[in-house]
Amino acid sequence: MTDRRQFVGNVLKISALSLAAPKLVSAESKSITDASIMHLMPANANGIRLPKGFKSRVVASAGVAPSKKSKYQWHEEPDGGAVYQDFSRENLGGWIYTCNEETKTGGVGALKFNAKGEVIDAYRILDNTLYNCAGGKTPWNTWLSGEEIPYGMVWECDPYGNNLAQSIKCLGSFKHEACAVDPINRAIYLTEDEKDGRFYRTVLPKYPSYEGGKLQVAEVQGDVFSGEAKLVWHDISQPNPKKPELETRYQIKPASVFKGGEGIWYYAGFVYFSTKGDNRIWSLDLDKQIIKVIYDFKTSQYPILSGVDNVTVDNNGIIYVCEDGGNMQIVILNEAGHAIPLLQVEGQDMSEITGVAFSNDGSRMYFNSQRGPSVHNKKGITYEVTGPFENLLKLFKV
Repeated sequence: MTDRRQFVGNVLKISALSLAAPKLVSAESKSITDASIMHLMPANANGIRLPKGFKSRVVASAGVAPSKKSKYQWHEEPDGGAVYQDFSRENLGGWIYTCNEETKTGGVGALKFNAKGEVIDAYRILDNTLYNCAGGKTPWNTWLSGEEIPYGMVWECDPYGNNLAQSIKCLGSFKHEACAVDPINRAIYLTEDEKDGRFYRTVLPKYPSYEGGKLQVAEVQGDVFSGEAKLVWHDISQPNPKKPELETRYQIKPASVFKGGEGIWYYAGFVYFSTKGDNRIWSLDLDKQIIKVIYDFKTSQYPILSGVDNVTVDNNGIIYVCEDGGNMQIVILNEAGHAIPLLQVEGQDMSEITGVAFSNDGSRMYFNSQRGPSVHNKKGITYEVTGPFENLLKLFKV
């Protein structure tokens, strides 16, 4: 069996991004080691370690207007985000990055870029909500923003700022984390950030309309490590409860516990999501409803990912996982559970990484350091990373 030392060594030998051979590492070690990040360059001026050929820049900082044309100062504690193409005549070739604000003032902000990648505007698309954490991008180009509070709602927002945000009752009232739309089977999958949280979906009979949407909760039948476990879905009679004893996660007794649901993403007939309570990444085959754990920190052969949080999948099918805690890294993962750090933020150990999202062509990646270098001032920072993302697939060919 290939141990962790051999795995890291093989990765660095075959990768055009690597710089040097790794130090020897015990296969039993569960901590991040020098060997696991030897393919990363020393920290740049932004304090970010990246592979060779990649570069970063700051595009927004909390409390500062990102553009001279906008009075809007970028919000504190930026969290989940997504990128949208700008189809307006005045900004052809441009795009927009939407981003939640996980504070008591909540809401969602947006950055507008021109075709050159310059920030030309910033504005709000949601206000008067609480602790907006993650969410999800819809195929019809809206942003679903979830409130991470008891009885919280999901709000559908217009990234272009033309329409008022609306709460979507059929997505349930609970401590929301993230959403992922399955356009083939016409359902929206949702995670719940509770230590005894559940896994949900809302089936949309008149997709993409929310009319008649039915919230359901999952029951796992079988061993999630076997590759044969299946989900059975139960209707929730009261998706918007008012009393604690009627909370969605308590209404169906057979419903399975998912410990601290976090990020979720749809890609090519699968959804991938994370649970922070047990440091796991899950894969769900939507057609077969077969669910399995593809990464588990306690049992992984490559235990370099911890503090799992936001999840994103790029155009090549690579899974990106943000760390909340851990080592302030974005870690890339494949279906086989191989985990490799893509970048590491230094000097911001009391922060967390959030909001990974790619431009449509996959050439630009955005992410946030939620609190920046000072946990007291909570001056979050939004970054852009560019580089040969297409080369990352080579890292997994060992």
